[in-house]
Amino acid sequence: MAAASASRHHPVRKLRTLFISDVHLGSKAAKTDYLLDFLRHHEAETIVLVGDIVDGWRLKRSWYWPQPCNDVVQKLLRKARKGSRIIYIPGNHDEFMRDFPGVHFGGIEVAQHYMHRAADGRNYLVLHGDEFDVVVRNARVLAYLGDWAYDTAIAINIGLAAIRRRLGMPYWSFSSWAKLQVKHAVNFIGEFQKVVAEEARRHDAQGVICGHIHHAVIEDIDEIRYINTGDWVESCTAIGEHHDGTMELITWHRMRGDATVTESSGEAEKMLAQVLAQQAA
Repeated sequence: MAAASASRHHPVRKLRTLFISDVHLGSKAAKTDYLLDFLRHHEAETIVLVGDIVDGWRLKRSWYWPQPCNDVVQKLLRKARKGSRIIYIPGNHDEFMRDFPGVHFGGIEVAQHYMHRAADGRNYLVLHGDEFDVVVRNARVLAYLGDWAYDTAIAINIGLAAIRRRLGMPYWSFSSWAKLQVKHAVNFIGEFQKVVAEEARRHDAQGVICGHIHHAVIEDIDEIRYINTGDWVESCTAIGEHHDGTMELITWHRMRGDATVTESSGEAEKMLAQVLAQQAA
């Protein structure tokens, strides 16, 4: 409650561009309250939705659409009515939107990808990134199984968070940690970043902005600025472009004063990492 109260005292930040991805509306794991709070405190001339805003995969399995999901949609539409340009780049979870390129839904533009020219003159290729994930592209059944495993990890995460809260321990995301351990073990993240950066080079861009793997970061890869927006399931992150072209990685739960996410490196975690790596091999 104190954190929510503290967040109201944050001034509204005015940015040139906001990049948001992987909200997964329709999933019980979506942190819609955090996103609504974030949108109340940020305004931008352009808002780019970088895929997986709606989770069509989960909605197909079982319908789940509480009022906060409507509130997020209405908040974005309201920003469009007030003058923000909103561009929607579909991902693999909301791929049904790919059938409507160029169509405007209440002022929202749908595009397969987008070339963003930053205020500093740098060109960024903006895409979701699932087309470079060999699991999603070449083995759809495995992708769905991975999605189910991620749901299971999220469920475990909720239980662990409650226990840690009662013990007075800071928040720690098991699901985020486990996913990172597996993907590090198979060198997935590094390879994904290199391939996406190379795609930007192929489009004569100096940078790339994507989502998909829920791993927020800003770094340079072979002279290409690689930016990943993260997600609103665990990390609650977005990318903001300031009016001078500077890109900022915004972690909203930290900015509004919530408990800091901590990492653990105990023997139990190392053993689990080994098991996960064996399963991923």
